[in-house]
Parts: sequence; C-alpha cells; structure tokens
Amino acid sequence: MKLSRDFYLRDDVVAISNELLGKVLCTQINGDQTKLLITETEAYAGVTDKASHAYGNKRTSRTEPMFGRGGTAYVYLCYGIHYLFNVVTNASDIPHAVLIRAGMPLAGTELMLKRRNKAKVDKTLLGGPGSLAKALGITTEHSGVSLLDRQIWIEDQGIEIADDAILTGPRVGVDYAADDALRPYRFRLSVPQTESLA
Repeated sequence: MKLSRDFYLRDDVVAISNELLGKVLCTQINGDQTKLLITETEAYAGVTDKASHAYGNKRTSRTEPMFGRGGTAYVYLCYGIHYLFNVVTNASDIPHAVLIRAGMPLAGTELMLKRRNKAKVDKTLLGGPGSLAKALGITTEHSGVSLLDRQIWIEDQGIEIADDAILTGPRVGVDYAADDALRPYRFRLSVPQTESLA
C-alpha cells in the first residue's frame, strides 16, 4: 500500500526516518519499474540543524522543494557527481527531510545492475545514497515531484522490523555541522545487504 500524505506530514522527522526502514521505495521512470527495501536513512531537522541544507531558513532554487509539503521528493547533486534522494516531511515551510542512504533490491534488479554498470548484485549496488539514486533512475529532474504520484513513491508492504535489528548513530559526512554532527539521526538495519530479496 502506498504511504499516504499523513505519514509524511507528521512533525517528528527522526521518528519518520526510523519508520522508513523496511518500507519499499519504488520508481516508474520511462516505463521501467524498480523497487527496493529501505535499509538505511538519515534525518535532517531543517532550520535548526546545522547539517541541513535549510539551516538558518536558507531558501534557494535548489532547496525550495524542502519547503514544500511532506510527501515531496528533494533531490540534489553532490560533488557534481552523485544524485541524492530525500523524502520531505512535515508541513509546508518546515524543511524537514530524510535522506535514503541504502537499500536491498526487490524488483527491477537487472535494470538496477545496468544503470550501475555492474554484472551482479553485491553490497555496493545500493550501498550508498548516490548508488541508490542512480540504480533507481532518480535525478534532479525529480526534485519537487510528489511521492503520491506515479514516478516515485514509497509502499508499506507489511514488513516488520524488530527494534533490536535497527542500529542508530551519527550521520555520515557532516563534520562541518559541529555538535549537530553528533546527533543520533542515522538509522540502519543490522542485516546483510549483499543479496536480492526478489
């Protein structure tokens, strides 16, 4: 079942980030469908979070989708190379977002391999946010699209994740954020990510 707008409109971005583990991220791009199980996320708490692109209420053409309603995609280009996909949460003008960092392939695995120029599934296929977006065909063209639409969406397929299967820790690559870099806003599943679940 596709997640409803209400899931995204809640005000606790950290809880949403945790709850996205075990959900299924889907894309339908140029007629091709892919699906993956979300296994790692990071929460970004908007204007008060030094690690967030919207810290200090910074609004630019790039960050504007973060200020949209919860249930919007925010995609940006990192280091001029990698597209990173984020789920916008909370109400309009409150720029909370969750970075989807890693996953396990569920459907469209051959297409993911082709997009990533890989011969077989291994832990690097969807093992980082840039790899994940490339495998799913997500680019900055999708920044601002609704996650309730038909290009990118997230499903709840009833996959249960035990609390003791979730590892929590600081986010990756945000040392510039000083004390905020230490916030325990990264969530990941403590399961092998080397094989397809398909």
